[in-house]
Amino acid sequence: MVNMEAKTHVSPPHEAQPLSPSMKRTLLIINCVVLSIGNCGGPLIMRLYFIHGGERIWLSSFLETAGFPVIFIFLIAAFYHQRITSTAGNSTAKLFNMKPRLFLASAVIGILIGLDDYLFAYGIAKLPVSTASIVIASQLGFTAGFAFLLVKQKFTSFSINAIVLLSLGAGVLALHSSSDRPEGESKKEYILGFVLTLAGAALYGFILPLVELAYQKAKQVIDYMLVMEIQIVMCLFATLFCTVGMFINNDFQAIAREARNFELGETKYYVVLVCSGMIWQCFFLGSIGVIFCSSSLLSGIIITVLLPVTEVLAVILYQEKFQAEKGVALVLSLWGFVSYFYGEIKQSKKLEKKRRAAEMEVPLNQIVAS
Repeated sequence: MVNMEAKTHVSPPHEAQPLSPSMKRTLLIINCVVLSIGNCGGPLIMRLYFIHGGERIWLSSFLETAGFPVIFIFLIAAFYHQRITSTAGNSTAKLFNMKPRLFLASAVIGILIGLDDYLFAYGIAKLPVSTASIVIASQLGFTAGFAFLLVKQKFTSFSINAIVLLSLGAGVLALHSSSDRPEGESKKEYILGFVLTLAGAALYGFILPLVELAYQKAKQVIDYMLVMEIQIVMCLFATLFCTVGMFINNDFQAIAREARNFELGETKYYVVLVCSGMIWQCFFLGSIGVIFCSSSLLSGIIITVLLPVTEVLAVILYQEKFQAEKGVALVLSLWGFVSYFYGEIKQSKKLEKKRRAAEMEVPLNQIVAS
């Protein structure tokens, strides 16, 4: 899959300039690491809450995006860094640069994220982490399909190979899912959890390309400060959506009682909630950061390739079974990940050769013209 940076209008002199290729690669690596922390840690800490007596699904949904205020720290730091390092002509830089068009798009996407949060939290409440992760892996296929429809994503043989291998890995894992129903869980609850998790995977597969489309249609330069603004708005509206659900379900009144009865103790209950909010924020910030640096499909691939890592951590931390199918899935996922990045390296070299050839043609044309 080739890079699909958002195409935006030329910015006025005082607005942020495009990142250099090396800076964009560095930012991509950082966002991949942040996404990895959130993608692996989020489901595990959410499951920890449910295993030890937590029962509030809307509260868990709320925590997936409620940690967004921490982004203000990074946004303000980036703003002051820009002010300090800018030239006199750039001193008019503003803390918030989002235009109404982009704000509205981010708000709508945020509401969709809030719904997706609930679907995912329900699945984690009813399914083992390993089974929920298997179902979520189907998100890659939805992401690829919606990316093709919404942002005209181009595919290479390497990216197609990566998608096939990652999908096969998820399919292999699915072979053991029928024996994973938690003890005491009714068949009806298990099936409903499975269905809602699948719906959540489809919805998030739609959200990722939708974010990329918002970048492309923003009619303003998308720099990383603006990416953080977008993240704040999306998480704000997702959190408001889940807050309404909490009010309807009386979750706020139940928190203190649930904390007293939590198996790990009242203090650790609140520690789990706070850590959950922080770790999930890494997931959302990392995913839209990867979209900014590359594409929605790469974000989907990274989320999927981390599936076996989450599986292994679930086995270690929660003593979930590790069948041979999980080992096979791990190999297939790593193979798919390597295939994708090998294709990216080859594609980058091709683009670099074309750029150099174009630069050499310009002087030759000038000599001929003279």
